[in-house]
Amino acid sequence: MKYSIKMNKQLIRGTFLVLLVSLLGACSSQAPKIVSTPIENIDSIPLKVVELSDVQYKSWVEADLKKDTIPGMSVQKAYAEIIKNNRPSPVIVAVLDSGVDIDHEDLEGAIWTNADEIPGNGKDDDNNGFIDDVHGWNFLGDAVAENMEYVRILRRLKPKYEGKSESSISTADRAEYNLYLEAKAEYEKEYNETIENRNYSQQILNQVEAAHKAVSEELGTEDYTAEQLEEYSPLTQGMQSYKRMLKFIQENVDENIPKAIEFIEEDIKMLNDRLETHFNMELKERAKTGDDPYDITDTNYGNNKVYGPEPDKKNVRHGTHVAGIIAANRGNNIGANGVASNAKIMAIRAVPDGDEYDKDIALGIRYAVDNGAKVINTSFGKYFSPNPEWVYNAIKYAAENDVLIVNAAGNEGLNLDNKMVYPNDQTPENSSEIADNFLTVGALNYEYGSGLIADFSNYGKANVDVFAPGTKIWSTTPNNEYEFLQGTSMAAPAVSGVAALIRGYYPQLSAAQVKQIIMDSGLTTNATVILGGDRNNTRKFREISTSGKMVNLYNALILADQIAKNN
Repeated sequence: MKYSIKMNKQLIRGTFLVLLVSLLGACSSQAPKIVSTPIENIDSIPLKVVELSDVQYKSWVEADLKKDTIPGMSVQKAYAEIIKNNRPSPVIVAVLDSGVDIDHEDLEGAIWTNADEIPGNGKDDDNNGFIDDVHGWNFLGDAVAENMEYVRILRRLKPKYEGKSESSISTADRAEYNLYLEAKAEYEKEYNETIENRNYSQQILNQVEAAHKAVSEELGTEDYTAEQLEEYSPLTQGMQSYKRMLKFIQENVDENIPKAIEFIEEDIKMLNDRLETHFNMELKERAKTGDDPYDITDTNYGNNKVYGPEPDKKNVRHGTHVAGIIAANRGNNIGANGVASNAKIMAIRAVPDGDEYDKDIALGIRYAVDNGAKVINTSFGKYFSPNPEWVYNAIKYAAENDVLIVNAAGNEGLNLDNKMVYPNDQTPENSSEIADNFLTVGALNYEYGSGLIADFSNYGKANVDVFAPGTKIWSTTPNNEYEFLQGTSMAAPAVSGVAALIRGYYPQLSAAQVKQIIMDSGLTTNATVILGGDRNNTRKFREISTSGKMVNLYNALILADQIAKNN
């Protein structure tokens, strides 16, 4: 739920050089000699009361809690004191997402290239079943927008069950009938809430536009500041109401009212788009792909356009942001800094604007495993799944082949111990994991203390493993742009970057060991934190994930070194 190469001798030569550099990098890789002391005892750290600067916002993922009083992952400290000039081997990280702008300036050199595939010749040179998959695969083809899963379920089951009472349903159909009722209830709830939110936002927009027009005429400018508005003394009750409204907008949306209006307009557009796509029972976007999404054996579909079908590449915004968090070039003095300097991004487009299909996710995981990925980032999720067994089997396949999956916990502020989400490696009814390679990540806020957990982040003692930075994260977006985004979708790739560095320095460690190292080496606190943005819902930080910890690269490298030496 989120984001042509022509054949010529020069390109082939370039592909060969990339491969050669990768091989040389692997040969010259050297694990750092670690004599550092792990970070601990963080409960004595004073709370940061000063608002972060723009520079700090853009780099807070890298901050050190003890030094900066910002709950980052000590990335800068790790590079300065441990990594230094020790080069890790390249590690392929599959970004299973909306697609990636592989031509982004800050991802140069960080994109995986399939050296066994000759670009643009229309052949499956490496016999892996995918033609010209030079940088990954697009399982969505030309499709962009999609329904939510419960809408697809409702559309398929409505002809069979609409208007029928429970007493008329056979025992054999009872489970499917209950699924139909659940999907119908979810559809009606979400559809009506979207209508209400759209209408409310439109009312707000109308009022703000009227107030802005009136106040602009009084002040003689449309770009008045908060200070100018504060100094303005309305002469009528109506203008006083306008001033109060505009002050609220300046304080909560944007000081520049024209920009705030644009923000509200974008919100309305987003809600209208959801009504036209996510909830549209007549949408037939999957027809563009040409496969049967409910037949796992129908695998001859998709293409190599991992940046999607749209020329503006806007549909791959989410995946490009995720890729940058993992692997944006460090030290080139542009854009953003990825966590892992050794990551090679394998782009797998499988997550549309709407809910993903189980088939695409299962085949995407298998593609990543079969083509050399050692870490797979899955920043998506949904609460209905008609074929979860396909994904479960793919997760097990990844475990059998020593591939770590780093998964986003979700953004509904829910306790996942009580609510099933897909993908996952366990259920609320059965806490036994189906595999030991699946790491689920919740999102941290940049405020250390009671506000440490992002108000949108899901949590759960059994079903969320760790927490990592996920609020206001600066990273790459399409067409050489950069943007702040937030979500557990941003927390997961930060951890994928940590995993890539560990696997680059210590390839002898298994996926299961890397998962456990990330969990065991994190920082914990006795703080009581607010959950779901509800001040009445609080719990000890230690009690809302399996590890009770926030990921820390510095500590993870120290522990990985110790375990590798004893392996």
